[in-house]
Amino acid sequence: MQKNFGPGNNQNDQNPSQNGDFVKQETELARREGILEERERIISEKQREVDEHLADLEKKRKDLISKLEKSAAMSENDAQKLLLENVEKDLSSEISKRIKQSEDEIKLESDKRARELLAEAMLHGVTDFVAEFTTSQVELPDEEMKGRIIGKEGRNVRTFENATGVDVLMDETPGVLILSSFDPVRREIAKIALQRLMQDGRIQPQRIEEIVDSTRADVEKLMCQAGEDLCHEVNVYNLPSELICLLGRFKYRYSYGQNMIQHTLEETKIGIALAKLLGANVNIVRLGCLLHDIGKIVTEGDEGTHVEKGVQVAKKYGLPDAVINCIAEHHEDKPFSSVESIICYIADAISGARPGARREDVESYIKRIDDIEKIATSFEGVDKAFAVAAGREVRVIVFPDKISDDELPKLTHDIAQQISQEVMVPGQVKVTAIREVRAAEYTMTS
Repeated sequence: MQKNFGPGNNQNDQNPSQNGDFVKQETELARREGILEERERIISEKQREVDEHLADLEKKRKDLISKLEKSAAMSENDAQKLLLENVEKDLSSEISKRIKQSEDEIKLESDKRARELLAEAMLHGVTDFVAEFTTSQVELPDEEMKGRIIGKEGRNVRTFENATGVDVLMDETPGVLILSSFDPVRREIAKIALQRLMQDGRIQPQRIEEIVDSTRADVEKLMCQAGEDLCHEVNVYNLPSELICLLGRFKYRYSYGQNMIQHTLEETKIGIALAKLLGANVNIVRLGCLLHDIGKIVTEGDEGTHVEKGVQVAKKYGLPDAVINCIAEHHEDKPFSSVESIICYIADAISGARPGARREDVESYIKRIDDIEKIATSFEGVDKAFAVAAGREVRVIVFPDKISDDELPKLTHDIAQQISQEVMVPGQVKVTAIREVRAAEYTMTS
């Protein structure tokens, strides 16, 4: 069988048009590749030129820095420091102006705020408490009562003066009797006791002593109640009863003519208000203000100021150290240790220095009278001593079984000598020693 090898049966034969298209495509691709290669070459050359240029600039920069350092004789760090100093110097004037302006604004605002704080605190400290200044006058029902109070040969009035420690003055004013004593507590006891005696009607030595003793106990109760009222007024509770009664003695005590209860109440309220406004510890300020002058009515011990005595009292009753510091620092005897101490100091100054708070300086006068009485009672055989007539006379009551009549002149001489040496007294002080012996007997009944 013969195969036919005609042109239509050759598989390798292709269409001439297709071959032409392939050739065109290959030519176009070769052309584009050539263009890309040329662009890459140009970019490489430019990159090389840029790198060379940067390297040249860096070399020039280093050369310039080196030349500047050589010419200025300083390092780069020194140059930077010098530059900063010059800039700071140029700006220092402006900075100073800004600081001064800020300080002025702060000072103006702080002064304004401080005035607002103090005004608001003093507003809280306003009290309706009226100081009860103890009167020295006692009204009598009639003129006959004066004679009964004096008694036969002055026995009654002498017993009354010895028992109370006050001086009874009979002036020409009808229906009035004057009680004179530097100690307001004694004067109050004498006033109440005399009123009770006139109501009782039995005015004789033994009854006078009984009434005075019972009155003294009642006044102690009144002072304890006054101390409790003071504590409750400023929301202080659970203090020891002895400390409360000690505070109650403020009722009849005056400092520079200012009643101590009024001053303490006013100062404590101001201190509490300041503590709240300033964010301080209110309870510390409350106790510190309440007890800051507690040493003024402490009678135990002769040495130390009222601040030192107040610290001793606070330690005795185990009060917190922060409260003790408030007491110790309220007169700047010690540097302030806390903002609470400063607040107590400020509140005390506001209450004491406000117009009308204090009338007269009687502190030195009272201290002088106290010193005279303490000197007199320091002698052996002396029972009691009372300074009367504004400290011009001291009456000394002795134990009759320890001091005889013959020993009285020497005792009065020794007391007078010690007073003249230790106490600065204008004028003379008369020392009167009293020795009284009594005998009593009772009837027997079957």
